[in-house]
Formats: sequence, C-alpha cells, structure tokens
Amino acid sequence: MVYVSFVLPCRNEEKTIGECIDSIKLVFKKNKIDGEIIVSDSSIDRSTEIAKKKDVHLIEHNLNGYGIACIEGMNVARGKYIFIADADGTYDFEEIPLFLNKIEQGYDIVLGSRLKGKISKDAMPILHRYIGNPILSGLLNIFFKTGISDAHSGFRLIKKSSFKKLDLKTTGMEFASEMIIKAAKMNMKISEIPINYRKRIGESKLSSFSDGWRHLRFMLLFSPTYLFFIPGIFFLTVGFMYLLFDSLNLINIQNQNINLLFTFISSFLTILGYQVLNLGLYSRIYATHTGFETHDDFINIISNKLTLEKSLVIGVSIIIFGFLLLSILLKEYTISRILLVLTILVIGFQTLFSAFFISMMVIEKK
Repeated sequence: MVYVSFVLPCRNEEKTIGECIDSIKLVFKKNKIDGEIIVSDSSIDRSTEIAKKKDVHLIEHNLNGYGIACIEGMNVARGKYIFIADADGTYDFEEIPLFLNKIEQGYDIVLGSRLKGKISKDAMPILHRYIGNPILSGLLNIFFKTGISDAHSGFRLIKKSSFKKLDLKTTGMEFASEMIIKAAKMNMKISEIPINYRKRIGESKLSSFSDGWRHLRFMLLFSPTYLFFIPGIFFLTVGFMYLLFDSLNLINIQNQNINLLFTFISSFLTILGYQVLNLGLYSRIYATHTGFETHDDFINIISNKLTLEKSLVIGVSIIIFGFLLLSILLKEYTISRILLVLTILVIGFQTLFSAFFISMMVIEKK
C-alpha cells in the first residue's frame, strides 16, 4: 500500500502546477516517503499538458468546483494518508513531514493553520484574515466544538479510512467545512499545525461573499437543533403568552399606545418563533433526506409519526379554532383579542403549507 497520496485540485494553474509537483516529489525523495501525486484537473489552459509531462496520476474531468475536484482525486487515492493542497504556489510543501508526524500521533485529520503560522505580505486579503475566516471558524467552533483556528485552510491531511467514513458530498468551497463538521459529529480527532502561507501566483478563484455564504449556509444546515429550536420556542412562548394575557385583561398598562405597541410586537414574535421552529425542522429534514446527515432520531419520529394527513388535520383544526374564537370575540372585541385570533389563524395556515412542503422534501424517501 502507498503510504501517502497527494491530491492537487487544479483549475487553470499553468503558472504553478509544474513547480508544485516538482516540490512535492523532492520532499518525497528527501524524506524517503512512498507517495503518489494525483492531479484532479478541469483546466482549459496548459495545466493538463504540463501535468502529463510530470509522471503523475492525472484525472481529467469537466467538473468545475473545489469540492468535486478534491473528491475525484481522493476517490482514486491508494495511500494510507491523503493530502490535499491548492496548486497555486501558496503552500510550502517542505512542511509535509510535519503533517505526517502529527497524524501518526493518532489523529484522523491534520489541518495547516495559516492564522497560527506566517502569512506573507499580501498573501491573504485583510477581509479574509481578520473578518471572514475568524468569524466562520469561530461559528464552526461554537456550533460543533472543533477548537480549530483555520477551518478553511486548503492544506490538510486525512486518513483514507476516515475519508471513506465521512462520505463527503459538497462540490464547492464548502467542502472544507463539510469535512470538519462531519468529522466533529463523528468524534474524529482533529489537530492543527502552524504553516507558512505565500502570495499566490495567478488570479484568485475565491469569491469572498459567495464562498463565505456557502460556508455559512452549510454550517446552518448542520447546526445543532438548539440553534433554531431554543430561540423559536422562546419567541413563540413570550409572544403568545403576552397576547393571551392581554386579551384576558390580565395586563394593565395605562398608556394605551405603549400597550398597543407591545401587542403588535407580541403577535410578531409569536409568528416569528413559529417560523424559526419550522426553519429548524426544514433544515434537519433536508440534511437527513439528502444524505448529509446519516441519522436523526427527532426527524425519524417526525417523518414516521407526523404524516402529511395528520399535519393537515392539525392545521385545519387550528384554523377552525381561530374562526370559532373570532365569532365569540366579535361580540366584545378589542385590538389585542383580534390580534390573538389573527395570529392563531396565521399559525394554522403556516402549519398547512409547512405540511405540504415537508411532504415534498421526504416523498422520494417514502
């Protein structure tokens, strides 16, 4: 078995791909590492031509995206360990032995932390270095308890056996987040080492805001249930209880304008809370039924017990209750009571449409 497979995802890197391959080969030879180099290429420049002359395992495909390029290369890797690094000249391949020494200590994944190492002048945009990367890595640490500083480093090492367990699927830049998130959820051991980061040669393919959003969106998809359900339940409870108490004249605020303001805010919070709960439910169902999450007890209960028909009955019942309450309160109505009824009706209709939406998400699985 090959000891190390080194995957270079490549998209139009004719200025650097040859030098990267030569550098890796030199490190392999100097450190007596039994390794192979895999170039996962979708280039339309001379990158393919250059790689063919370098005696590497070249995979040619027309699939555009960082994630898919990594996956295509990693799927054919024969090594016990698999490196990934960008082919743009930003990484120092002399640090390969440092990664191997670390992973041999029993880790599943070793990341190269640019933020803990030395970043050359103009190598990383200020927006990425001090805002984007720290915020996204910080959120990932809060949500998934990873304890890492540079979640989106392009230089990383993973055990082949661990890679197979992760069943990675994303095709874009969020691939970096997916690997860490899934590894954390599977309780894999993740570590970092400080690395040098140099200014890239050639045009950057990163799009600050769109790539950042893809990472954030993926984190929200995998985020713990409490991220949606705790604020959702809080807003729903606070809003509805105020509406209910006010409609029963149990709240006495002398200033009617302030009381009216609080009543409208309470209606808003009730609807917002219910919508946040629905959003949390949608994200968990989507993650489970698209294969990003392998198992979720809560979603299994929802899918098996709360069928479309039962959800429709619940929604219709809430609506009927709302109209019955409206007919009673019309005889002696106040703004707070009307708002209470309208809020109940909105929740009833939301339940109906949510039931149809959820059934569409899970219909293929059934």
